[in-house]
Amino acid sequence: MRDLFETFVGVDPIAAARRGARLALRRRFYEKVAVEEAGGEYRITLDGKPIRTPAHRMLAAPTPALAQALAREWQAQRDMIDPAQMPLTRLANAIIDGVADSPEPVAAEIKKYLGSDLLFYRANAPHRLRERQGEFWDPVLAWARDGLGAHFKLGEGVVHVTQPEDALRAASAEIPRDPWPLGALHAVTTLTGSALLGLALSRGVLPADAAWQAAHVDEDWNMEQWGKDEMALERRAARSAEFHAAALVLRSAAD
Repeated sequence: MRDLFETFVGVDPIAAARRGARLALRRRFYEKVAVEEAGGEYRITLDGKPIRTPAHRMLAAPTPALAQALAREWQAQRDMIDPAQMPLTRLANAIIDGVADSPEPVAAEIKKYLGSDLLFYRANAPHRLRERQGEFWDPVLAWARDGLGAHFKLGEGVVHVTQPEDALRAASAEIPRDPWPLGALHAVTTLTGSALLGLALSRGVLPADAAWQAAHVDEDWNMEQWGKDEMALERRAARSAEFHAAALVLRSAAD
């Protein structure tokens, strides 16, 4: 099945999780989807045959729960196999083929987000938007301060605020090294614009829906003022599926 999926390895190997699938879909050819344990990992099989990633590796998960979730994606395919509807499989491919070989640039990208995190920058006005940002973002910053020892500074507008090195080191120490949670954290970070939301999610401080809502405070405010943007909502729905796939990986790693 590797011809249906793409993995892009480089500075941002996890980017493959959000790339569009090939337009030419493949007809479903299998009847049974199963999970088989082998060598401490859990492989997904189609009619008894293992699935290969784009880099010819086994599509296998580190936990039974995650493997079953992958299997459900494959079982849910109908007449045609549509990778665009398989966010967990796309993320797994990116982790197996990209992050496992190049964890350092992935972690470095998360650290870069910590230096200019979404949660640091507050609106100048109106007051109600500032209040809403504080309502959703301040508890995460308080957790970073009290739970991680990371004291970050806030700014207004888009003017860059240089963060204390001690705070950056303390938060960066929470970035996982294992490829699966690392890749999932990177996906959450880039989808939300906030490494702190990703870290709070990975530590169980925020549930997935709350983290996703916090990432869209500004966008939701603008829609309330100017009306809904259907195209923006469609794009958000697609990103939401990818986000929740990554959140599932983080929950699995924490169990």
